[in-house]
Amino acid sequence: MDTTKTPAPNAAEADTQVDLEKSETTQDAAAEAQADADLAAATDADAALTDADLDDDFAEDQADAEQTGHVGSAAFAIVSAGLSVVALSGSWVAGIVSERASIAARLELSQAADANAQIAAQFVDPWHTTAMVNGVFSALALIIATFVLALPAFSTPERTLPTWVRSVSWAGIGLGALGILLFVLMYFDLLLAIPKAAA
Repeated sequence: MDTTKTPAPNAAEADTQVDLEKSETTQDAAAEAQADADLAAATDADAALTDADLDDDFAEDQADAEQTGHVGSAAFAIVSAGLSVVALSGSWVAGIVSERASIAARLELSQAADANAQIAAQFVDPWHTTAMVNGVFSALALIIATFVLALPAFSTPERTLPTWVRSVSWAGIGLGALGILLFVLMYFDLLLAIPKAAA
């Protein structure tokens, strides 16, 4: 009978092995926790990025809509200022209508017409016709400029026109009002008296 005993393992080696197993288990748990944290951070970053992209897209859409509205307002403001300048300086339309009125008045004259009738046919009728055409241009300029300035009141409260658009619109209103005033003075012969022939 063999009475040889297997030597018991060294206690220090057993403790070391247990510590190694615990250390490996702790490292595995820490690695899993770190992986979970990284995954959660990546998910949060993706969600934040998606929200930021949506906000940027929405802001860009609003900016494009406002820019489009400003382009239309600016175009109308320039048109109103141009019409008022044309009304004050004269246009080919006023020239053509004036010539037509002069020819029509001359054709209606009789051979025995006096000098005052000839003056009226050659100067007064074309003068009044030119004043009327310029008055129509001035009225259009005034209406368009007023529409441009009043447009933000009927849209979103945050919408405001650029400064230069408002300035051009006010210029159109001022010149249009001046054109209408000149139309009244010319059409009713308040600016210059009609010349009269001597008896």
